[in-house]
Amino acid sequence: MTTPTPDLSTLLDQLTLDEQISLLAGADAWRTVAIPRLSIPALKVSDGPAGVRGGGALVGGTPTAAFPVGISLGSTWNVELLREVGVSLAREAHDKGAGVLLAPTINLFRSTLNGRNFESYAEDPFLTGKLATAYVQGLQSGGVSATVKHFIGNESEYQRNSISSDIPERALRELYLRPFEMVVKDAQPWAIMSSYNKVNGTYVSESPRLLSEILRDEWGFDGLIMSDWGGTYSSGESLRAGLDLEMPGPSRARTNLLEEAQNDPITRQAVHRAAGEVLRLIERTETFAHPRDVSEAAEKGEERPDTRALIRRAGAEGTVLLKNKDGLLPLPACASVAVIGPNADTGQVMGGGSAQMSAHRKVSPLEGLRAALGKNRVTYAQGCDNARFLPTLDAAIELEYLGADGQVIATEQRRGSEVMWFALPKGVSADSLHVRLNLTLSAPDAGDYDLSLYSAGLSRLSVNGEEVIDNWTNWQAGSTYFAFGSDEVRASRFLSAGEHHAVIEFKPKEVKHSVASFSAVRLGFRAPLPETAFAEAVRIAGEAEYAVVCVGTTGEWETEGVDRWGLDLPGQQNELVSAVLAANPRTVVLLQTGGPVLMPWLDAVPALLQGWFPGQEAGHAFADVLLGIADPGGRLPQTFVARLSDDPTHPETPDVQYPGENGHVEYREGLFIGYRHADKAGTTPLFAFGSGLSYTTFELSDAALSAEQVEPGESVSVSVTVRNTGERSGQTVVQLYLRDVAASLERPNKELKGFAKVSLPAGESQTVTLKLDMRSLAYFDDTQNAWVAEAGDFEILLGQSSAELPIKLKLKLSKDWSARP
Repeated sequence: MTTPTPDLSTLLDQLTLDEQISLLAGADAWRTVAIPRLSIPALKVSDGPAGVRGGGALVGGTPTAAFPVGISLGSTWNVELLREVGVSLAREAHDKGAGVLLAPTINLFRSTLNGRNFESYAEDPFLTGKLATAYVQGLQSGGVSATVKHFIGNESEYQRNSISSDIPERALRELYLRPFEMVVKDAQPWAIMSSYNKVNGTYVSESPRLLSEILRDEWGFDGLIMSDWGGTYSSGESLRAGLDLEMPGPSRARTNLLEEAQNDPITRQAVHRAAGEVLRLIERTETFAHPRDVSEAAEKGEERPDTRALIRRAGAEGTVLLKNKDGLLPLPACASVAVIGPNADTGQVMGGGSAQMSAHRKVSPLEGLRAALGKNRVTYAQGCDNARFLPTLDAAIELEYLGADGQVIATEQRRGSEVMWFALPKGVSADSLHVRLNLTLSAPDAGDYDLSLYSAGLSRLSVNGEEVIDNWTNWQAGSTYFAFGSDEVRASRFLSAGEHHAVIEFKPKEVKHSVASFSAVRLGFRAPLPETAFAEAVRIAGEAEYAVVCVGTTGEWETEGVDRWGLDLPGQQNELVSAVLAANPRTVVLLQTGGPVLMPWLDAVPALLQGWFPGQEAGHAFADVLLGIADPGGRLPQTFVARLSDDPTHPETPDVQYPGENGHVEYREGLFIGYRHADKAGTTPLFAFGSGLSYTTFELSDAALSAEQVEPGESVSVSVTVRNTGERSGQTVVQLYLRDVAASLERPNKELKGFAKVSLPAGESQTVTLKLDMRSLAYFDDTQNAWVAEAGDFEILLGQSSAELPIKLKLKLSKDWSARP
């Protein structure tokens, strides 16, 4: 039913002060407060950015389409593809009754060890800003608000709720604020999320300079600013700084806001302004005109063929071909292939944390290759393990909610051996939550089995009436569940063949923390890998014409709440690659990680694909690339360092620079992250920013400037011809970097200022034109508080990666140019 949209100014004035304040915190985890008296509907938000989970828990819930993660989309360097993804996600959001998607994530890759590395696009602010702008435009064209995050300085997970990111002003302006500025000015997002952390000593959610002076006044942002979940630390102070909406609800930080507003006119004015922002977001998402059913029961999990096709195409286009000696790839259509490794028969399609969802499907590389080649041409062996935790069970589970006397007061049926509580049955109080979870363990054969528990709360496990794991009496805080949970506790038990009754007892544990509480428990169960598994994989690989070794990490390793473990592949994966290669010289490594890893076998391996976590159609996308149905369209959006010490945040004494100490993490590297750092330090990366191969070859020629000298305030166009010089259709990325020949302040050796994705049939050519304006030439002068482009010479470098820039053009700026932010 269509409802007329009210006049917001009139509606705002009709609200009592108490009602205005009620709009400034969520009603629950995913919804704003509805005010039926004035027909103000609730607005539902949903986690993204690689899908729309809806209003359920992080596991289970309504099935949804899982898109490639941020770094996979970043690898496409394809602005129009990001726009398509945004449009498709808007439709998914409508299915879930959501008018707001908590996406995109546009923090930069400052360090290779950031736990949410997989979730962002790139190390470069310009590439990030261009891709994010298109994503936001596509999403909002479908009537769904983007929530650009995390503003700002959230480049690692270590102590993220309290740490101060101490960022020099030039680095703040030129790197970390720049993609947000581009998105705000070019895409006009309707919402932005503040980060948990402090910047230079002040919580972002309480920073008038960041939220009001820069975001609203300088850039003209006219939308709503919401907190990250639990990232509101004060009442009137955060509101006066510019934070409109506290999430989740009910309010924890703003419980005394009414009293503050009644006694302080400035706070009362801030309440009025922020309530207006909530109303405007409801209007922009057309929720007044078309109120949504925001309940979980109304969510739809519809699968669409065009969405599947888009995810598959995007996954292939984000896959980066890093090595292809003697043209080993693509594989022949009639090849026999051994698919080996811990990621071979498992669809590793997403990272962990709030970005995870219940995907419609998780197509593994093995499934994809068998569908393409036929089952009789594809063999498989796991070889080794790369799991951080024992796997969960897809089993029915009964939850019995216990009263104070131990009697059952409510029951609930779920599926899966990981349970998170975001809502409770009627009559069950969160303050006295006590649950007994019953499930059946099936042992196909008699033998030893591994079991594990970790939980955000107290837990213990009994099997057949015998206690197996005690994670109750000596519960210790660990790194799971956004640092609310314990570490995994394991045990091994001999089980006879057949079914065994397991009981998990769970009770919340109050954890002193600055963010909202969280309750969850996870049971892991499996039979250990046979001792012969490694040798069996090597044998099978040697019997096939080709071997595809599927190694990497999982969403358990690459996840929100904890930073990456290091750069070595977990377990025996490096040894497995070397052993398979010795058995079969025609070996392809398919690497799935959320960021750079070390590759001690690189020189010996003839072919290497970086596949990331490319969404639910992963195996089909990989098969398309492996067989040449699709060109590997990806180019690295992040420098792959040769060793951890080459990372700009890991000098000899790294603690204060990464991960931080005494409540501060100092961005001492300033402007020099990624390829900027590699240029300055003179290090040779394993793979350079922008790198990637095609199954064909390209040549750039006939580069020209529209003018060799520009006046202050003018722009200049750069044109270059791209020709496919090979025998197949393919894709490349034209990359333009700018160098300031002589600047008063230190600048990077080169900076990305333009790019274009080009697809060409064999033998054809296309002219690409890229535009440079004054901001392209400028740096931020913190002594003048201004953007400055100095008169003099600039070099324009053109090529197909940051390490391959054969074309050089000269440009002169006649006079100094400057502009205030």
